[in-house]
Amino acid sequence: QVQLVESGGGLVQPGGSLRLSCAASGRIFNIIAMGWYRQAPGKQRELVATITSSSNTNYADSVNGRFTISRDNAKNTVALQMNSLKPEDTAIYYCNAWIGTGNLGQLLSQYWGQGTQVTVSS
Repeated sequence: QVQLVESGGGLVQPGGSLRLSCAASGRIFNIIAMGWYRQAPGKQRELVATITSSSNTNYADSVNGRFTISRDNAKNTVALQMNSLKPEDTAIYYCNAWIGTGNLGQLLSQYWGQGTQVTVSS
């Protein structure tokens, strides 16, 4: 069984910074990619940033240049450094990972964390 556990959300003023972290645990053979998605009230869940095992990154246009995604392959963790936060960044942020399980990692599944609230407000 695989779990993703997020931490680091909270309330911050516009222009401030927050760092989100996510740790994957369980019977993991390998992690293909990790990322962050967010969902604001009344809106669909959207991609924020992703990173592969070889550290190739992809960002939503709305956060490019302000957010930085990073991962530690040895620890099965991913982080999202969020700078210059705006009120429109307010959302529940979800950690996401494509993880291979089984003896040879042949079972590839997508996993989600429980979500962490980020609120940007003065």
